[in-house]
This record gives sequence, structure tokens and C-alpha cells, in this order.
Amino acid sequence: MSRTLEEILNLAKITDEETPTIGEVKVFIEENRELINEVDQAIDQIDAAMPGVRSLDAADDELDELAQFAKNKAEDMIDLGMNVDPRFSGVILQTASNMLGHAITAKTAKIDRKLRTLQLQLQKAKLDHQINRDAGRETAKSDTPVDGQGIILDRNELLRQILNNNTSQK
Repeated sequence: MSRTLEEILNLAKITDEETPTIGEVKVFIEENRELINEVDQAIDQIDAAMPGVRSLDAADDELDELAQFAKNKAEDMIDLGMNVDPRFSGVILQTASNMLGHAITAKTAKIDRKLRTLQLQLQKAKLDHQINRDAGRETAKSDTPVDGQGIILDRNELLRQILNNNTSQK
């Protein structure tokens, strides 16, 4: 009953000898750096065009409108359920509850979409930062700051600076 992923997706089976090593992956990345940069530039162009897309804002407005409509109708149904014979009010109040559930679902869908968009933007920013940091490491000197957080020192230099600070404070 258990099938491998290769069988399910009709892929060729990969043996351990065919699995690339980290070094081979780095070489592949270096060989295809131009293609990766072109793809990154295309993603940047798409990202720059995204604020111009109005259908996303329209979807937000529609979801807000639907949520507000569902809340208003639920309030009307609750008022109606309170003013009718008790044997009929159960169905009316249940329908009002469903309407409120739809309002919550609409708001949740809107928030989820915004969070997914934010997550994708953060992942892209992280990737851009990683690429810039990796490119900067190749040309970095040993005494230049790393990521703007400090200077690389050896143990002896650090001890010398600590001793100098202690003697100058006395």
C-alpha cells in the first residue's frame, strides 16, 4: 500500500550516488548565478507592479462589505427570533448564527491573505539580504564589520582591548 514519492509523481528513482553534495550545489549556484539574478530581477519587477494591482484592494473591500452585510442581517434575524413564537425562533436564531459565522470567515480570509502576502515579502527580503551578505563576504576584509554588527577579532586582540580599557579607567 505504501508507495514512494517517485512512484506517485512518476519520477526517476534517485540513488545515494546521484544525490548532490553541498559542494556540488554551491558550484551549480555559482555557475547559474546570472540566471538566478535574472529571475530575481523579474521577481522584483513583479513586486514593483503589485501595488498597482487594484483587484486585491477590491477583494478586501468586497470581503468587508460581505462581512458587514452578514452582521447586519444577523442582527435583524436575532431581533426577529426574539419577537416570534418560541417554537420558530430556534431556526431563525440558528440562521443568524450561520450569518455571523460567514462574517467571521470573510474577515479571517482577508487577514490570512494579508499575512501570507507579508510572509512572502519577508521571505523575499530575507533572500535578498542573504544574497547581498554572501556577495559581500567574497570581497570583505578581515577587519571590516560583518552585517554591521561588529568587527572580527582574534582572542589576543580582544584581550588587549579589554586590558587597555581597564587601565585607562583607573
